[in-house]
Amino acid sequence: MESSYIDIYCERVGPEFWSEPVNAGTNIAFIVAAFCLVRMILRADRPIRRDLVVWVLTLLVFLIGIGSTLFHTFASRWALLTDVIPIAFFILIYTWYALRRLVVAHAGVCALGVAAVLGLAMVVPPLTGFRGGSYIAALTALIAIGGFLSLVRQQPAGPALLFAAAVFAVSLTLRTIDDPFCDALPLGTHFIWHVLNGCVLFIVVRALVLFGRRA
Repeated sequence: MESSYIDIYCERVGPEFWSEPVNAGTNIAFIVAAFCLVRMILRADRPIRRDLVVWVLTLLVFLIGIGSTLFHTFASRWALLTDVIPIAFFILIYTWYALRRLVVAHAGVCALGVAAVLGLAMVVPPLTGFRGGSYIAALTALIAIGGFLSLVRQQPAGPALLFAAAVFAVSLTLRTIDDPFCDALPLGTHFIWHVLNGCVLFIVVRALVLFGRRA
């Protein structure tokens, strides 16, 4: 009989609601990141406080925390959607506005960048068997945009994005080894993915708030 719950992380050992307490609990990192972003935005000048884009991104950080908590407790298909949909929206929206406001690219270049992220996210799984195609796409975008800003524009957001990319690379590695090292680490390593990614999302949104050139 096919399992009625999704069991893809080391910590989960059964269908019960609280079978992933550490994975579920560490989603507080996203909530804290969203709270810190709200405080930063409210303390900024009026144009930033009235900037819908940074509020949408901050809301998505919060929703990522809520969705991931739902998935690591209910472990169902509908809960999985609450986890992955806010992440997908965040990646695509952030790619557009990082190109638009940090690189100061034309709308056509922004559209190509978003299309490239989507394309890479779609081709990675069938080509490599790695299910996290969207994460590889996001990491590639961070490195590309951060590298361009650092090396070509000497823009202060560049080092911030590259630092976020480095943290995200470590985070993605730990997410990937969660299952293969399950016997040695019964708790798994996925919970560290949550903690580090809360930091990554704070860093990248902060960079957009501080260094983004708004129209």
